[in-house]
Amino acid sequence: MQVNTDTLIACQLCDTLVNIPQISSGEKAICPCCQSVLYVPKKHSLERTQAISLAGLLLLLPATQLPLMGIYAAGKYHQTSLLECITLLTNNGFYLIAFCVLIFTIVVPAVRLFTAFYLTYCLQRNINKPFLMVFFRSYHLLDNWAMIHVFFLGVIVSLYKLVDIADVAIGAGIASLVMLLMCSTMLSVCIDYRYLWTELERSHE
Repeated sequence: MQVNTDTLIACQLCDTLVNIPQISSGEKAICPCCQSVLYVPKKHSLERTQAISLAGLLLLLPATQLPLMGIYAAGKYHQTSLLECITLLTNNGFYLIAFCVLIFTIVVPAVRLFTAFYLTYCLQRNINKPFLMVFFRSYHLLDNWAMIHVFFLGVIVSLYKLVDIADVAIGAGIASLVMLLMCSTMLSVCIDYRYLWTELERSHE
């Protein structure tokens, strides 16, 4: 018996291979062995992914350029942004830390957002390019390396510790960073991997 491998999906709990049928919005595929949910189509996945990734890209500039916090101590006031943090780390010889902060809080999130936006843009307009599959594989690779939430947690801890020894002011960059973090999280929620793979494979046939 010939099996259509395009519709096969492996259950993440019991590893059963299931040939799932065409699923409409509001339905879901259930594993016949362990009854776990295999796949749930997401409504308006392309439109939502494109809108969220575009919003994230627009927030990158204020999140990196605007001051995150300001400190008033010993008669002096100093405020710094994310990019200035990286510059200060570099000037003080912490090259590896500066490199990691640059890569995991700016470069990887920017590439991830741009990849999601460009993929959905091309699929919506039926633009068929051979490197779109490479783009989507790179998105999978980068999905676990965007560390904005770790950096934001570090900022919160710093604020908590500094507030006892100095006057601390929260900068506008914090609001942009929080919204960027929300966009990054919502992107993971809204993107429909299976639908995107199916559409990319269909466009290359």
